[in-house]
Amino acid sequence: MLKINYLNLTKKDISKKVSQKTGLSTQYCEEIINDLLIILKNIIKSDKLNIKNFGSFKLRNKPERIGRNPKNKIESIISARKSISFTKSKNFKLKNLD
Repeated sequence: MLKINYLNLTKKDISKKVSQKTGLSTQYCEEIINDLLIILKNIIKSDKLNIKNFGSFKLRNKPERIGRNPKNKIESIISARKSISFTKSKNFKLKNLD
């Protein structure tokens, strides 16, 4: 059985898990996962994405700010950027994923 650290989940881990569940080849599952993520990324870029009983993704604009390097305390400007935020659904429950 494939043991996965869910804090650092990779596309390869997901494709292996899908391959085990479906019996499809790992390479084919990787293609499916990549295509799915590209589709989801494009939807999030254009609008907010809600997945029922899972959660919602939305694009956030973060303003420019001053950051500090913790090692040498030198301040530098962190440029404005966009990031994706995720809010889990009220109905989202982690079940045994194996």
